[in-house]
Amino acid sequence: MKTIGLLGGMSWESTLSYYKSINEGVKQALGGLHSAKICLYSVNFDEIEKLQHQGRWDETATILGEAAASVESGGADFLLICTNTMHKVAPDIEKHITIPILHIADATAEALKNDGIKKVGLLGTRFTMEQPFYKDRLIEQHGINVVVPNEADRTLVHDIIYQELCRGEIKDQSRQVYLEIIARLQQQGAEAVILGCTEIALLVQQQHTDVALFDTTAIHADAAVSMALKQN
Repeated sequence: MKTIGLLGGMSWESTLSYYKSINEGVKQALGGLHSAKICLYSVNFDEIEKLQHQGRWDETATILGEAAASVESGGADFLLICTNTMHKVAPDIEKHITIPILHIADATAEALKNDGIKKVGLLGTRFTMEQPFYKDRLIEQHGINVVVPNEADRTLVHDIIYQELCRGEIKDQSRQVYLEIIARLQQQGAEAVILGCTEIALLVQQQHTDVALFDTTAIHADAAVSMALKQN
């Protein structure tokens, strides 16, 4: 079994989901008392969040790159960045390490393609929904058409993530807001919706809507289990 490197804490609320899902996946695959071999570095999200909103991405890349190097030094065979948004600086993080990064958008794209999804809605932070690092990867490398909410809806999605979900606050009213936005994405032709922020699945699950949801946290964790257990 390979050792899974986790770069977490963005936020720790969703990193909990990663840790639980990965260990459950290994137990399901191997049985008995088996659990995952994990090396986790959890950053202080307050530092990262401030730099995000100030547009100081180079500084976030330095912090995460150094953290990733520590994960590699701890014995990790590959790395997961436990957040969608910070894949914006994945190429910079790669410069600090020699182990591969299991990219969350690639894992999600494979799940979408396996289900025959050609047009998908994307929910996430404003950075993920508006900037090209995530959407363009899905479009150009995987041939998946991506639609995002309108500007007003993007603001609602973004604010609920940072003001509520990252703080562990789960509100029925906010769930309803998300469900209405998901319905509007379906009206735009989306066959499914990516929960493209690792906190969103804390609020919205498949039981809440008939629209197919792709939870990036669960998908990323499943891909990590497969990679850890794959024989060389």
